[in-house]
Amino acid sequence: MSVSLQKGQKVSLSKERAGLSKIIVGLGWDEVQQKRGFFAPKPQDIDCDAFALLLTNGRLMGNKDIVYYGNLTHSSGSVQHMGDNLTGAGAGDDEQIVIDLNRVPMEYDRIVIAVNIYKAFDRHQHFGMIQNAFIRLVDARNNSEMCIYNLTDNYSGMTAMLFGEVYRHNGEWKFNAIGQGTNDGDIGSFARRYA
Repeated sequence: MSVSLQKGQKVSLSKERAGLSKIIVGLGWDEVQQKRGFFAPKPQDIDCDAFALLLTNGRLMGNKDIVYYGNLTHSSGSVQHMGDNLTGAGAGDDEQIVIDLNRVPMEYDRIVIAVNIYKAFDRHQHFGMIQNAFIRLVDARNNSEMCIYNLTDNYSGMTAMLFGEVYRHNGEWKFNAIGQGTNDGDIGSFARRYA
């Protein structure tokens, strides 16, 4: 049975699912449909990009620990981005990141899951133009959803979003639902927060 999380809520993944080894992190969002005049040009689609940062003692040790559309698989093979979705159209997950918990090297204690809007400043786009954003964790063994966090705050003006984090605590894996917006213009700028 899936648990619906509130902002800031933490849940143990290891305790809930004996033998859990691989999870699918599904991220989704929809563009708010904007009203426009008859002769107004169609606004450009919002291209949201999911990414993961593998942290050591809460710090990003280098670009090799960023998994995104330009680096789909971490060198350890433990975290894999399943590919870029350019529009966010349709139901279900827009992008997915698969984490093999058993293969995450011991030096990594936290995996930050975030999304940014590609060329947000150039295109004058922000998360106030996005609705129905969510992050969900799925047990890859049987595709059953373990938990979901729907982001419901007003994120107008925010160009990147920390959805949540999977972290190791006392030998068990947990998930923290965060939902915190930032004004970072690209993945590199967001990643520098952890340098």
